[in-house]
Amino acid sequence: MEKIALFVFNGDQMCFVHVLLNALDMSTKGYEARIVIEGAATKLLPELEKKTNPLHQLWKKARSEGLIEGVCKTCSKKMETIGEAKTVGLPLLEDMLGHPGIARYRDAGFEIITF
Repeated sequence: MEKIALFVFNGDQMCFVHVLLNALDMSTKGYEARIVIEGAATKLLPELEKKTNPLHQLWKKARSEGLIEGVCKTCSKKMETIGEAKTVGLPLLEDMLGHPGIARYRDAGFEIITF
């Protein structure tokens, strides 16, 4: 099985929708897909949880399918969304000086795609 880690740094919803769509598509095609939310993308967490947000259903589906690996602990602190991450039960990733390290995923056989 091919393994893909999608690291999303961009805080634009138009970018994030493509991360969600690709992870869901890859998953249905047999890939092991994981989304790592980094940088400015962490500021999207409160918006994604709103039922009125156009991305909410895709977000909910990706979460229910276990595609969200977690959120950068340091960046979610900086963007003031760490509370939201904790409230919804997203893992806080911090293995590289408070950030999720890409090397860990490479060592586990993941191809890395950044957005």
